[in-house]
Amino acid sequence: MASMAQWGWPAVRALRLWGAGGERAWARRPRIAGRGTPISSAGVSSVFGSGGGSKKEKLFLQDIAELIRARACQRVVVMVGAGISTPSGIPDFRSPGTGFYSSFQHSDVPYPEAIFELSFFLHNPRPFCTWAKEMYPGNYRPNIIHYFLRLLHDKGLLLRLYTQNIDGLERVSGIPGSKLVEAHGSFASATCTVCRRTSPVEDFWAAVMGDRVPSCAVCTGVVKPDVVFFGEALPQRFLLHVVDFPTADLLLILGTSLQVEPFASLSEAVRSSVPRLFMNQEAVGPLSWRPRSRDVLQLGDLVDSVERLVELLGWSQELKDLVQRETGKLSGQDR
Repeated sequence: MASMAQWGWPAVRALRLWGAGGERAWARRPRIAGRGTPISSAGVSSVFGSGGGSKKEKLFLQDIAELIRARACQRVVVMVGAGISTPSGIPDFRSPGTGFYSSFQHSDVPYPEAIFELSFFLHNPRPFCTWAKEMYPGNYRPNIIHYFLRLLHDKGLLLRLYTQNIDGLERVSGIPGSKLVEAHGSFASATCTVCRRTSPVEDFWAAVMGDRVPSCAVCTGVVKPDVVFFGEALPQRFLLHVVDFPTADLLLILGTSLQVEPFASLSEAVRSSVPRLFMNQEAVGPLSWRPRSRDVLQLGDLVDSVERLVELLGWSQELKDLVQRETGKLSGQDR
């Protein structure tokens, strides 16, 4: 992947490209507060610290929920990885024994990562196409984690969602493109690798589903979806991080191994005073070996962790209603 230095453009450049923020153009199990109990300003100030050099207390999941409920955090940036899609049935990449890199076997592939290397794809695109066939839109559906993030957006709290995933389930859940940064691209568009013309994505899928290599209608070159392969530049929209992370007042990190750069380094880009909530099966990355005083690590099953946060927020019924409503829409589209 490209180095972080490649993306160190001034914030002014990013603002000129994308406009200024938001929707505008651009561990312990804690106690559960009563549903109708208002959050006092004293409670919020105790979480943020009251100044005067007072020592900051360690935060827990309850504290994050109180900050959100009190709307003390209204510019939430979210980073997600493959772990949020495993409940939808999509394997992650790196889990030993169950991840894609452990289980993928193809006689023409020297090692699993090769199907995401551009040089190998240009030499032999068939293994990637075989894998892409499994990712056909409609094969998988969003799960409760995607809809929790959608609820953050519906409540006006989501500044931006940065995703490593190429499955497109964030879009399917109803999160608008203006709120998404698909750092590793997506299957939503495709480009000829020879003449660089945009190719209809419907033609790409027709070829893949018919077990054919997608080819350009103009020059017959191999067509590749706009998924970022190893060694390729990230989408220009990734530059939004220059503006988003310094202005965030809460960072949520869900289901990512924080191993692939430059995405992983974004976890360090928020101000040191900003709480970071990390939900994952295990502690990884800088939050493991260089934690900050305002970090909250919620380890274990990701669905359980999200449901616990939703319960603390008092959003359980709203989330249930949203899931039922959106699932019904998708079921209707399938008929």
